[in-house]
Amino acid sequence: MCPSLCLQFLLSLLFSLLVLTSADLGTASSYGPPYLPTTCNGNDQEQFPPGDLFAAAGDAIWDNGASCGRQYLVRCLSSATTGACIAGQRVQVTIVDHASMLNSMPSKNGTTLVLANRAFADIATLSAASINIEFTQV
Repeated sequence: MCPSLCLQFLLSLLFSLLVLTSADLGTASSYGPPYLPTTCNGNDQEQFPPGDLFAAAGDAIWDNGASCGRQYLVRCLSSATTGACIAGQRVQVTIVDHASMLNSMPSKNGTTLVLANRAFADIATLSAASINIEFTQV
């Protein structure tokens, strides 16, 4: 009886671990105003979530505009700037724009996500041009 029950338990445990570790890795930079117009919703001020916790999607996750409105939980892993990451902090952002179409320059081009300054500052110091991140769609 144990071989069958043990196998079932181990498969269940393995599946749980896979679900818990389904985050992607990428990079993030920051950008400041002006934020309008955006590629997703033009000049609509209502597109911005409370607290300015939003981002622009880089080409890797843009998905021909399907990423508009998606939300991601983002955590800083490391940076070339010593001490840039704020340990234990995560930020949830909503995609409102395409990174290649921003009205202001990001701190670094070519990143997976470009976080609004407020969102970036929640997980890292703004002095970092870019950070390595873990992100999960929520």
